[in-house]
Amino acid sequence: MGTPKGERRRAELVAAAADLLRSGGFDAVRHRAVAERAGLPLSSTTYYFDSLDDLVVAATERTSRDELAEGRARLDALAEGPPDTAALIEIVLDQLLGPESRDGGLDAVLLRYERLVGAGRRPYLAPLMRELRGELDALLAEVLARCGRPLDPDALRELVALVDGFVVSGLIEADPDPRATAREVLSRVLGP
Repeated sequence: MGTPKGERRRAELVAAAADLLRSGGFDAVRHRAVAERAGLPLSSTTYYFDSLDDLVVAATERTSRDELAEGRARLDALAEGPPDTAALIEIVLDQLLGPESRDGGLDAVLLRYERLVGAGRRPYLAPLMRELRGELDALLAEVLARCGRPLDPDALRELVALVDGFVVSGLIEADPDPRATAREVLSRVLGP
């Protein structure tokens, strides 16, 4: 366990790296940029992290855990009783794409999918992304069960893969609205 000052500095660096990751993706997370954002000396990034990869992992975990906590809060706030299909679809989309995607917000969606796809080129991220995806799947399964629409693990994986595919495809449209694209497919799958 480090000193309180060391733990605070490390947390400041992770927060700064997470902010950069949210705003500019993986390419924005660089030693100098993180140190400047945190208001700390450049040497602090290499003192508290063995490599830039370690810092990227910490930033990825931070942004993902924040999203999972937001999803958990959304689940905890669900009213009793199953919602109608349209409301259920919006709840599922909030879990998979984030509530920031509601009014055409692309940045949060891009970050979520950049992290998933990025693990292919950054093998050091793959174990974390698998762990986080498992946690998201468990949360989503809980949401669906609570809404009276439980799915077995294979069906849940298929549902998530279907949404992922439609979202990625929707991102290349002239006027991308991945949430609307995913809503359309979920309406067919979860509809009456």
